[in-house]
Amino acid sequence: MAFRRKRREDPKVDLTPMVDVVFLLLIFFMISTTFVETPGISIKLPESGSQVVEKEPEEIKIYLAKDGQVFLKDAPISAENLQLRLREYGGRAKEMTFLLLADKEAMHGRVVQLMDLAREAGFGKLAIATEQRKKP
Repeated sequence: MAFRRKRREDPKVDLTPMVDVVFLLLIFFMISTTFVETPGISIKLPESGSQVVEKEPEEIKIYLAKDGQVFLKDAPISAENLQLRLREYGGRAKEMTFLLLADKEAMHGRVVQLMDLAREAGFGKLAIATEQRKKP
């Protein structure tokens, strides 16, 4: 009696689960990475040697160009319209941070004016963005 020998198959590695895991990791890192938000506005922030402050969960960013023009989310805005937009935050403004990204060549009076608008609108935390001073 002759038995037939089974052909021995080479082991196969299924790559589908590995590809799934790699894509999930890619999506995770893309979502969790924080990107520097700089609109198409040319603003050169002043340098500072002070410590870095963590980003607040709720903040409103206002950009001040060196020519005095004010931007809210990439769109130019007048001081009157900015005041109206800031007042729309109402009671939430007390916990939010008003972050002013002013060009280092912007007029100091304009910076103070914008900070006053934020204080009048009820913002509890006011901050001015700076660049980290480069070490020699």
